[in-house]
Amino acid sequence: MLGLAILSLLVLACLAAPLLTSYDPEHMQLSDALIPPGGEHPLGTDHLGRDMLARLLYGGRLSLMIGFMAVAIGLLVGIPLGAVSGYYGGWVDMIIQRVADILLSFPSILLALSLVAVLGVGLRNVIISVGISTIPSFIRLVRGSVLSIREETYVEAARAVGVRDWNIIWRHILVNAMAPVIVQATLSLGSTILVAAGLGFLGLGVQPPTPEWGAMLGEGRQYIFSASYMATFPGLAIFLAVLGFNLLGDGLRDALDPRLRQ
Repeated sequence: MLGLAILSLLVLACLAAPLLTSYDPEHMQLSDALIPPGGEHPLGTDHLGRDMLARLLYGGRLSLMIGFMAVAIGLLVGIPLGAVSGYYGGWVDMIIQRVADILLSFPSILLALSLVAVLGVGLRNVIISVGISTIPSFIRLVRGSVLSIREETYVEAARAVGVRDWNIIWRHILVNAMAPVIVQATLSLGSTILVAAGLGFLGLGVQPPTPEWGAMLGEGRQYIFSASYMATFPGLAIFLAVLGFNLLGDGLRDALDPRLRQ
């Protein structure tokens, strides 16, 4: 519930950005550069005179969108591959799992960096790169669930009466394998936001002047001693988002797994 409360506040604040601030997040006013928090600028201004609150709220929209879309890519690709791998086995399983092994051998941030280097910088390529880095974990998770569920009596009965394999996978197996997938997806949202922020921090994510939490953090590091709030507020936003998704994922795991209920 705490994780859900944190995420609800973040999402509502980002959606209500036009109501919470009247400043344009990309409007530069050099005469207002590096104004400390307070007064007309509750979170201060950056080195180009842009309002930090406006940039934080509008940047949150992008950061959260990247997380959700990257996880969506992981789900859309990982679930079918994991289901096919676990149900059919044999050479199909071997090929899919070796590809997953190759992807898992890279840390998420390193794999995303490599893909961005190939695809180029930009919002679309960041989403694709971070999304691809989430695929192998979903493949492995779904495959493990399918391996155990395919031996259940109701699956054997469906196979005995001539139900097609794809109907068995979608209507009987995946329906019963969704609980761990939902938990993994929730936890992955936090890690994808963190990876995307890392790319932005390195200058390989969303490009200026578009606000994004990781890019804002990268800009703020140059003023860490003279205007520490430039790095503090984006860092806190990333921290709260990742913490919220992790708490929510742990809570969903306890709620959806009967073995963990008290």
